Amino acid sequence: MNTVIPTLKLHTNRRLFSFYIPLIILAIVALVSVVISLLFWRSGSQPGSPDWIMGSQSNPGLLYSYAGFFGALGVTTVSTTFPFALSLGATRRGFTGGTFIWQILISAYLTVMLGVLMLLEVATGHWFSNFYIFDITILGAGNLAQLIPNVFLGTLTILAISSFFGASWLRLGSRGPQLVALGFVLIVLVALIIFIPSASEIFKAFQLWWLGALSLATILLCSVGTWLFLRPVTVR
Repeated sequence: MNTVIPTLKLHTNRRLFSFYIPLIILAIVALVSVVISLLFWRSGSQPGSPDWIMGSQSNPGLLYSYAGFFGALGVTTVSTTFPFALSLGATRRGFTGGTFIWQILISAYLTVMLGVLMLLEVATGHWFSNFYIFDITILGAGNLAQLIPNVFLGTLTILAISSFFGASWLRLGSRGPQLVALGFVLIVLVALIIFIPSASEIFKAFQLWWLGALSLATILLCSVGTWLFLRPVTVR
């Protein structure tokens, strides 16, 4: 029996975590950004000036807020939902496939939401007041073609990595996340040892699509790793 779609429905039934909390985070970050902008305005900065635009577009609040939330969401989605899904008849392969499609759905949802808000902000002259909330560097600085891969692949990468951590916990207990984290650190250190002598040449030749390729490779490896971890897991 194909249990991919039932697993997807199971995940999307958690509407609070899947759809509502990202909106709440967005509203809080926007409110805090407006308050900070007002603070700088009252201290003498001029909305629309080059310094104002540069400072506003460097705001990393959205990155920090969403990275922490989606990291926790990916872990809990696998670690808490997997036993329940199996008790309802889901297969391990079906659960992994349904979870991956859910990750794509959430990434697309966030991409559309932020893309619409960014376009609306640009069209209204930054809310008629030169306040930069969504026209920021990490979202592509007003470039929709850059925002789409940044948000979609960034969100999907975080969900894939955190699901991998959640699956390792189900398979190996508390040692699982520790071993996975150690593996990530070793991979980064080995990569640095190999490539650091050529660091200057690499930075000169750097292309943005390299990050996209690295993100896709990470998503693929973590998704396969999640399935491999879940294959022998017994429901407790």
